[in-house]
Amino acid sequence: MCLALPGELIAIEDGHPPGVAVDPSDPADAALWRFGLVDFGGVQRQVSLACVPEARLGDQLLVHVGFALSVVQP
Repeated sequence: MCLALPGELIAIEDGHPPGVAVDPSDPADAALWRFGLVDFGGVQRQVSLACVPEARLGDQLLVHVGFALSVVQP
């Protein structure tokens, strides 16, 4: 059984780990290394936004094992 938790996206950062070659002109590379800070009722965690390129600040996301899987519509 898998469990995804809802949380609010409160910050977005674009970047990649040191030593990883990224082509800044390739939109796929930019989306792959997009991370966000998600608040789960007072607990904040950094998650990958690679699966939800449409995510914006304030969105509610479903997160499983550090990956935002979908944007929850209110």
